[in-house]
Amino acid sequence: MVNVKKEGILLAKTDLEFEQEGVLNPGVVQEGNDVHIFYRALNKGNRSTIGYCRLNGPLTVAERSKEPVISPEFDYDSQGVEDARVVKIDGEYHITYTSYNGVNALGTLATSTDLKKWENKRIIVPQITYEEFNHIAKFNRYITEKYQYFYLRHKPESELEKSMLLWDKNVVFFPRKINNYYYFFHRILPEIQLVKVKRLEDLTKEYWHDYFLTVDKHVVLTPKYGHEISYIGGGCPPIETEAGWVVIYHGVHDVKGGHIYTACAALLDLDNPGIELSRLPYALFVPDQEWELIGIVNNVVFPSGTALFGDTLYVYYGAADKLIGTASMSLKELVAELVHYKKFK
Repeated sequence: MVNVKKEGILLAKTDLEFEQEGVLNPGVVQEGNDVHIFYRALNKGNRSTIGYCRLNGPLTVAERSKEPVISPEFDYDSQGVEDARVVKIDGEYHITYTSYNGVNALGTLATSTDLKKWENKRIIVPQITYEEFNHIAKFNRYITEKYQYFYLRHKPESELEKSMLLWDKNVVFFPRKINNYYYFFHRILPEIQLVKVKRLEDLTKEYWHDYFLTVDKHVVLTPKYGHEISYIGGGCPPIETEAGWVVIYHGVHDVKGGHIYTACAALLDLDNPGIELSRLPYALFVPDQEWELIGIVNNVVFPSGTALFGDTLYVYYGAADKLIGTASMSLKELVAELVHYKKFK
């Protein structure tokens, strides 16, 4: 087992209007000793924006913005922007988050050169209706087998329902190009899919149509063990090691009266991250503190960012959809444990 230390609560809500209800699910990018955190902030109306703080070292808050740094500004995000992840690719920061308009929740990308001004905001995941998805399912048996429970049973009746799109969340970029390709995770329940593309402009409607015809070839992780058996989703940006890409993601399993969200870990091939090398057969860490067990949504740890100081890996996560916590562990120990389980793959 990996030795994980819960460092406690890092950030809590304040009296500021945009974060009076809670703070959660932080996107994280590290620059030397500075850790930049872009967190989801909830107001009293349950509308999300993205707030910002900077840590000096892994746990000390050095500054915190008194207003959101990203707010809804389009029809497609009119009810909130949620759950950011951040990476730096070729000198440019890429932030991905979920745009929510009250009906649809879709992965969105923005870019920046200074972590202050975010530009080029656009949805990058497929915008596909249930009707279109059902039509594609006729040509791909995998869709019928894997996605039936979540999507194909849905029979839209009203005009509003007919306009509903497949929810596609948890867009997480790899922190560098691999053989000149961008790679990123996205999540259409219940699995994590992987996109490989040379130019982000190539993510057209036609691209996604062809992608879904062979969607089984794009699945990188699927629920396997008991702690993740209901569904899984992207968590932190992958961490590059000599053994492979360490991926910390979230897993969900149903229990009476709700769900339990846990942090999970897997190892992917460095040159071809579509290949799973191993994964832990147990949860990396689980909700076991009172502030993780009871909140806006109970029983939740939701990992979404990391920072590395020496060999100590700090994982930043949303706790019970109300607070932000931190857990730490040895990266070498985590990698060794994942390598150990390669033989059980």
